[in-house]
Amino acid sequence: VQLQASGGGLVQTGGSLRLSCAASGRNFSRYAVGWFRRAPGKEREFVAVTGWRVGGTVYQDSVKGRFTISRDNTQNMVYLQMNSLKPEDTAVYYCAADSAGIPYTSGWRYDDWGQGTQVTVSS
Repeated sequence: VQLQASGGGLVQTGGSLRLSCAASGRNFSRYAVGWFRRAPGKEREFVAVTGWRVGGTVYQDSVKGRFTISRDNTQNMVYLQMNSLKPEDTAVYYCAADSAGIPYTSGWRYDDWGQGTQVTVSS
C-alpha cells in the first residue's frame, strides 16, 4: 500500500494534534498500521500500532494515556490522536503498514512507509 501522513504542526505543551495516515491499496483492513517517530539526533522509535483484529493496539509506554490510535477501514485511514503533548514528543512522525496484520512494534517488520509529518511541541 501507499501511505501519506499528515496533520503535523506546531503546538504548545499540553496541546493536541491529530495525525492522519491515508492509505491506498487493496485489503487495507487486513494490514497492521503503526506510527513511528524520529527526533533530531535520535533513533526512530515505535509510538503506536493497530493490528487488523479489533482491540489489537499497542502503545509505547511514554504515550499511554495520552495518544490514541484508531482506524476507519471504510476510508482507508488511520489516526493518531495526541493529547497532553510534551516537548519530548517533538519529532517527525511516520506511518507504516504491514500486510501480516500483526501489531509489531519493530520498524523493520513494516514494508510500506509514508513520508512523515513534523510535530513540534514548544515549551
